[in-house]
Amino acid sequence: MPYQSNADLPDKIKEHLPKHAQDIYRAAFNNALKEYDDPKKRQGASSNEEVAHKVAWHAVKNKYAKDEKSGNWYVK
Repeated sequence: MPYQSNADLPDKIKEHLPKHAQDIYRAAFNNALKEYDDPKKRQGASSNEEVAHKVAWHAVKNKYAKDEKSGNWYVK
């Protein structure tokens, strides 16, 4: 199910990522959800939702990094 707004994101995303990172996560998730709807486009037995979460995290990690000491995310 696509996320209509950042308020719809899972709690762990809303609680830990800055607003801009949440925007990136939501956009990447929604796009990947559509793109990988066809099981032939996915590897293994992963659902399109599982793949979309992986794609979304990858998109966030392209722009943000996590400070291991504080646990806060910051722009690279």
